[in-house]
Amino acid sequence: MKAAPPPGADSARTRTIGRIKRTLTPYGFLTPTGVLLIILMITPIIMVVSYSLLDRVITNKNPAFVGFENYLEVLTDPVFFTAVRNTLVFTISSVVVHFVIGLAFALMLNSPLLKDRTKAFFRVLYILPWLFTVAIVAVLWRLLLSPNGVVNYLLGSTGITDGSTEWLANPSTALAAVTFINIWSGYPFFMISLLAGLQGIPRELYEAAKVDGAGVVAQFRNVTLPQLRPIIISMALLDFIWTTQQFALIWMTTGGGPINSTEVLSTFTYKLAFTEYEFSVASASAVLVLLMSMVLAFFYVRHQKARD
Repeated sequence: MKAAPPPGADSARTRTIGRIKRTLTPYGFLTPTGVLLIILMITPIIMVVSYSLLDRVITNKNPAFVGFENYLEVLTDPVFFTAVRNTLVFTISSVVVHFVIGLAFALMLNSPLLKDRTKAFFRVLYILPWLFTVAIVAVLWRLLLSPNGVVNYLLGSTGITDGSTEWLANPSTALAAVTFINIWSGYPFFMISLLAGLQGIPRELYEAAKVDGAGVVAQFRNVTLPQLRPIIISMALLDFIWTTQQFALIWMTTGGGPINSTEVLSTFTYKLAFTEYEFSVASASAVLVLLMSMVLAFFYVRHQKARD
């Protein structure tokens, strides 16, 4: 005959099961996302890293292990350093001008001197570049910057240029042209974020600054900028990460040319893989780009933790 369970045993077991369920429930919700991350992110990264250590992967049935030879080939390629230089010029110029234009427009849209209807009109006007897809932006500006385009017509009619400049086909102007296009299409990101930050600054701070005798410039320097600093740093880091990985805009406007004048790391890696079919070397280049992106991501996460 079975002995009866001691009093309270069932309730203790129920509490234990409930505690286990509460512990495992969050992991159950995270499981689908975790599976997607493993399939779509972790697995491809592992594959690319492994490809970078092999010779003639994909095109060779039995690729040989070559260690870091592919990395040496990338790092000794002069086009790689051209791509690094172009990426830095393209990225730093874009981020700086994005900030300047975004802050200027945000200050204007937050100004009490403008009526609400005027602000609404300019908000729609200024955000338009961000609504276009990269393909539309590329096609639009290729038409505008063509030798027979509107830009050449306007510059030629005013006497600034001779009106026949090959903006995207001239090695001396191509990088500046694609940088300008990227600035035009990306400044609303800063503008919207900074406008939200400006609207969140307490008016009492400006009133206190006025009482202390601070003028408009002093208020901007001592109140506005310090209050916006966390947003500015976050937006700048994000924009820097995104811009270093810009591919579609450059590929659809110049393709990295002419004569590598707009070659960036993304187009350099793409050409290695799908033009020269050097998949192992392209994988090594992709790993180097990943490491650079991880450094930027580290600073961004560190800044976000410091904010919290």
